[in-house]
Amino acid sequence: MGPMDRRAVIGGAVLAGAAGIARAQSAPKQLGLADIRKEADMACLYHCDFGEPQRFSQMINNIGNHYSVYGANPFDAQICIVAHSAGVKFFFDTVEGTPWAEELTVPKIFERVEAQIKNGLKIYLCAITFERLKLDRAKVRKNDAIAFVPSGVATVAALQGKGFAYLKVG
Repeated sequence: MGPMDRRAVIGGAVLAGAAGIARAQSAPKQLGLADIRKEADMACLYHCDFGEPQRFSQMINNIGNHYSVYGANPFDAQICIVAHSAGVKFFFDTVEGTPWAEELTVPKIFERVEAQIKNGLKIYLCAITFERLKLDRAKVRKNDAIAFVPSGVATVAALQGKGFAYLKVG
């Protein structure tokens, strides 16, 4: 490979990397109910409409245990969290300016979520919750695994209709 070819390859790699960083840091995308498909034999949704940190922590433990049975292989296990109501608060960079601003937070709880995202976890946040509570979507953590859906409860029902098992901690 000549010097010009190497520069083209390296330049392309740099541009692709920059595009990947920009994509990872962009605001969560909006999905329709038809956009979410069952892609593994074992598909499960965890329903999160609660704001108690202990329950959320237990849910993340359960998801980790769930993945461990499948060797953390996202092709064998498809798991998602559908969050609405107070359940969306766990996915904010900051809760300042939200109804939960005065609540105690659990430090580094999202690091545990990110560990499960590496296993394939997807998170669907309810757009209706954001509209009704006038929540700023820009405050949601920037991660490609997080997306908005039209309605949390409608997504729960739609995914069950597509063959996703339903679990709720509580």
